[in-house]
Amino acid sequence: MKQRQRRIKGGSRRRWSLLLLGTIVALTLALQGCGNKNEEGAASSSAASSPSAAASTAAASTAAASSQAASTASAEPERHVPEVINYGYIGLNDQNQTTGAEGWGFYKGIIQEELKKYGVKEVKLAGFPNGPDQTESLISGRLDFGSLGDTPAIIARAGGAKTRLITQPGTRTIGYLIAKKDGPKTLQDLKGKTIAIQKGSFMHRYIVGLLKDAGVTDYKLVHMLIPDAQAALANGSVDAMTNTGVNALTSLANGYPQLDISSDHPELLGTSATVVSEAFLEKFPDFPKVWNAAREKALADLKQHPDEYYEYIAGIQKTTVENVKKLSPIEDIKDTAFTDDGLALIEGTKNFLVEEKIAKKDFNIGDWVLKAE
Repeated sequence: MKQRQRRIKGGSRRRWSLLLLGTIVALTLALQGCGNKNEEGAASSSAASSPSAAASTAAASTAAASSQAASTASAEPERHVPEVINYGYIGLNDQNQTTGAEGWGFYKGIIQEELKKYGVKEVKLAGFPNGPDQTESLISGRLDFGSLGDTPAIIARAGGAKTRLITQPGTRTIGYLIAKKDGPKTLQDLKGKTIAIQKGSFMHRYIVGLLKDAGVTDYKLVHMLIPDAQAALANGSVDAMTNTGVNALTSLANGYPQLDISSDHPELLGTSATVVSEAFLEKFPDFPKVWNAAREKALADLKQHPDEYYEYIAGIQKTTVENVKKLSPIEDIKDTAFTDDGLALIEGTKNFLVEEKIAKKDFNIGDWVLKAE
């Protein structure tokens, strides 16, 4: 009996021990679960009960983004203006300088200083014997812009060159028709004769228009640069030639007879043109405004120093001041980019070149002209 009671008591103690152990384990797990829920609840409660904290966090993020955007906006925009640009002009000389307000501006550094404000560090000048050669360099991208006669500029545009006309620096280009010694004496004497010209130049347009008005036909035009034409005139290979500037005056002084001068035919006067490639304008869209302002500043300075200007040109062209005053008087330099008279002349030249099939196709001068705003 006692032994049985001892087994009962022993079994009871084991059951109580197991029960107590199970209770402890269950209580521990319950406490852990509550702890996890409390942590999650505390985090949620914290977010729910502190909207100002969340708002502050969002505001801080917005402020940071705004600050970054403002910083980006306030930074200097990306510039595409080339540091080195290339300008072409007509007239080869050992000083690599040109005439007019442009030439004076480069000579005095006025234009360079103005362009520096826009990131241009250097302007390279390149002289050409004639307009067609210059337009070829412009089309190929070796030049960014240049000043030349209106005829080659128009012919290039009519042929598809992507250029814009931004200035007419002059509207009184004068050409001469000069005969060989003991040769033709009148325009009518040129029938059946050979005339040296620079094909595609202002003088090409001048001679064709002149002889058409005079009713002269059956003549032959040959392309020659002026030095070659002068040699051909001297040896009798050609009967006449077109010429301009100091070279023309030199020929006349040496006894070659003048058959005509374009100043006697206002409708045949040439104008000069400054053209810019469209590719360059994409990089520097404000260039027409900048260029014309710089040019006008140079012209204003030139007019303050007329004697020095004439001496400067005489030095370039290896001639006298008197000849420069006769050929290129300061009053012929235009102080605005365009004039009504100049645009009328260039329109007439374009129409003539198209009619004579010297220019490939017609185009609207208004679509070519780019006036700075």
